[in-house]
Amino acid sequence: MRCRNCLLILFLFVQACTSSKKADDQLPFYVTADFTPHWFTVKELEQPIHQIPAFSFINQSGEKVTEQTVKDKIYVADFFFTNCPGICKRLTNNISLVQEAFKGDEGVLILSHSVTPETDSVSRLQQYARQYKINQQQWHLLTGTRSEIYTLARKSYFADEDLGEAQAENDFLHTENVLLIDKQRRIRGVYKGTSEADIRNLIVDIKRLQEE
Repeated sequence: MRCRNCLLILFLFVQACTSSKKADDQLPFYVTADFTPHWFTVKELEQPIHQIPAFSFINQSGEKVTEQTVKDKIYVADFFFTNCPGICKRLTNNISLVQEAFKGDEGVLILSHSVTPETDSVSRLQQYARQYKINQQQWHLLTGTRSEIYTLARKSYFADEDLGEAQAENDFLHTENVLLIDKQRRIRGVYKGTSEADIRNLIVDIKRLQEE
């Protein structure tokens, strides 16, 4: 009887350790513009938390890309423009590492939103895609109306680095942030796109997210 009780205690201890490990391994959620990480219990996750809303843009192939495109998929989101002289080149080259790491994986997508959609036409995006050897099935370069892109960027992706200042609708959007979005369109990671080390951490976190 005593031995049986010892086995029961040991079993409960192992279960507790396993549960704790799973909680520790879970990626945080980001629900505010200051990107403070939050970890939620299973019960808390039953309540609605910040989510990227429905959207509709056009990619470099002239195809419509919406929230249905990323349904049940993990995706990476960033903001760029094709005439960007320096930072965007580093950003795109670094994100290419994500494309290479998940080559052929239909469960991982990349959405790069143009912040100068008035000049980044479909043909210009096609040219950019060829220049950087972008796989058009996995990596979508997006254009649309400036107001729609900027509203989604600022209110949903929190993608502006002038957080301390009031922003007019047409103020230029600039950010180096790259965001990791889960299958429920929730923000699970924030990375500096111009840092190769950060992007390699992003690749690791995508693999962790695939295991959740």
